Formats: sequence, structure tokens, C-alpha cells
Amino acid sequence: MLSPAAIWLIAGVILCLMELFLPTAFVEFTMGISAIIVALLTPFVPHFGIQVALWLVLSVILVILVRRFLPTGKPKTIDDEREAKTLTEIPAGQTGRVLYEGNSWQAKCSDESLAIAANQPVYVVGRKGTTLIVMPESLLHS
Repeated sequence: MLSPAAIWLIAGVILCLMELFLPTAFVEFTMGISAIIVALLTPFVPHFGIQVALWLVLSVILVILVRRFLPTGKPKTIDDEREAKTLTEIPAGQTGRVLYEGNSWQAKCSDESLAIAANQPVYVVGRKGTTLIVMPESLLHS
């Protein structure tokens, strides 16, 4: 039968390796590191219930510490109106493609009753997910 230290060590290694295959923003990794730390502390903490509590506390502390160093993942916002150019027609109420910051983006006109022809200058006025919200330049400068 395996010793408690060996069980914690195996569990820690498995959790760390799982992060490679099932990314969880380092949650599995921090839980694995906590299990490895508990494996090292088993000679000083012989009761299994206390080891589990220690593992839980260490896991929570490490997750909180790691989260401070990870990017927040907040979506990029459109600060000002920015110029783009339609690559395809944007039919009224539907999506088309625009060239914005050197990349092709899905785009939709902010006025759902307007259609925008291909190769027209537009202004990016917002974003919903990966779809840019645009307005024809002719409407904004008339």
C-alpha cells in the first residue's frame, strides 16, 4: 500500500500534467503544487483530515495569488471612432466584412435598415464580441 506522501505526490503530478491537456487558467496546476507541498509536509502532519484541509487552504491561496498575475481578459474597447473599409457588401440587418487595423473583421451596420456597399469607408463605432459595429462615412460627414 502507498504511503500518504506518495499518494499526495502522485495526485500533485497528475493535477499538474492535467493542466497541459485541459487548461483551466492554472487552477489544476496550483492544486497540483499544493498537493506536492502537502506530500512534503506529511511527516509533520500525520492526520489525513488535516492534510486535506491544508491542501484546500493552500490551493485557494495559490489560486488567488496566481490570478493576480494573469491578464484579466477584458475585451478591447473602441475608444474613438476609427476608420475601416468594407471588403464585402453589408446588407441591411446582416453582417459583412471590413478591413480594420490590417485584419478582416465581421461587421454590421449600427443602423439595421442601411446597407453598405463594398469598398466603402466606414467608421467603427463599437464592438459586440468579434463583430464590429460600423457606420458609413458618408452619413457621419453629411
